[in-house]
Amino acid sequence: MTEPEAPFFSPAQRKLIGSAAGLAAFLAIIALTVLIFVVMSRTVGRFSGMLWPLAIAGIVALMLRPVAGFLERRLHVSRVMSVIILYALVIIALAGTLLAILPAVISQMIDLVQSLPEMWRSASEFVQLQYPGWVEIFDRQMENETIRNIVDGGVEKARELAMSVFPGLLAAGGQVLGLFGAAAGLAIIPIYLFFFLQSDEEPTTHLADYLPFLKEGMREDVVFLAREFIGIVVTFFRGQLLIGLIMGVLLSIGFTLAGLKFGILMGMTIGILNIIPYLGTILGLSAALPTAFFQPEGGIVLVGITLGVFIAVQIIESYLLTPKIMGKSTGLHPVTIIIAIFFWGTALGGILGMVLAIPLTAFLVTVWRLAKRKYFVEMA
Repeated sequence: MTEPEAPFFSPAQRKLIGSAAGLAAFLAIIALTVLIFVVMSRTVGRFSGMLWPLAIAGIVALMLRPVAGFLERRLHVSRVMSVIILYALVIIALAGTLLAILPAVISQMIDLVQSLPEMWRSASEFVQLQYPGWVEIFDRQMENETIRNIVDGGVEKARELAMSVFPGLLAAGGQVLGLFGAAAGLAIIPIYLFFFLQSDEEPTTHLADYLPFLKEGMREDVVFLAREFIGIVVTFFRGQLLIGLIMGVLLSIGFTLAGLKFGILMGMTIGILNIIPYLGTILGLSAALPTAFFQPEGGIVLVGITLGVFIAVQIIESYLLTPKIMGKSTGLHPVTIIIAIFFWGTALGGILGMVLAIPLTAFLVTVWRLAKRKYFVEMA
């Protein structure tokens, strides 16, 4: 009777090989994910002028489709006529809003530009009067060539750091400076939107027909995730736009009653920027508080009142507007939201990624939960 041959690998060796193979697979997945994001970032950056009008038109179309369908059914008109009527209503509403607030906003923008030198002079005088010792030390140290070179190098490093940490904001500024490209993109959005709204079918109605190469179960999951993503996008942007509009009105009224110069301009700007969470808060406080302190007849009291108005509106937004309008549509932790904004701003190369950061992150969370529940459990 022959003895059984000894296994080629001992149990410990097989365990080690299995661990090494698992680690290699994990690293390969990470490398593939990074490669996908790099390619996606470069693609979006290269074709951003074409993609952001499509993205805006698509998002707006998803939000307005129910309204177009309601007009079609209620007025008993064709889909094209319902879209035309919807366009007319939107134009009338926008025209009325612009006629109501645009003169005041333009006037405050002009006043702001004219007041910047005066506020800068007031800030300089305040620092010199309140902290003369610091000013004297700074001037004396800046006479030293070595220290001056260090400071200049630090400023340059800070600029480079800003370019790497805040690529989304910088890219957004670059897009804003491209006036002709931006104007062309804005002009074509209504055209895209018109054709998108003409369709009276759900975007995912025939999606399964285009995925015959997938198994039936996986095909159903893809359709489910597509519907979930559309639902997240619609809920998020519809809610954020409404919340931003209400916050802008409340802040404008509060700032104006408090005596803050450019109150309407700052309030509405903060409200609009609220579509990117925390961006409106950061930029709003950075502009409103120094203005309240250094404007004529301003001071620490006006700073306190302005901050009180801001906090009151934030409380209304956090405990009344967001729960009522959006509920827990994303379920993301505030830290996750901040990280997501910077991550997608970098991954998609600009403002488009920052705007889509929350829907994309919420969608990835949904994908992970589905995969963990349906596939990972089966594998285990």
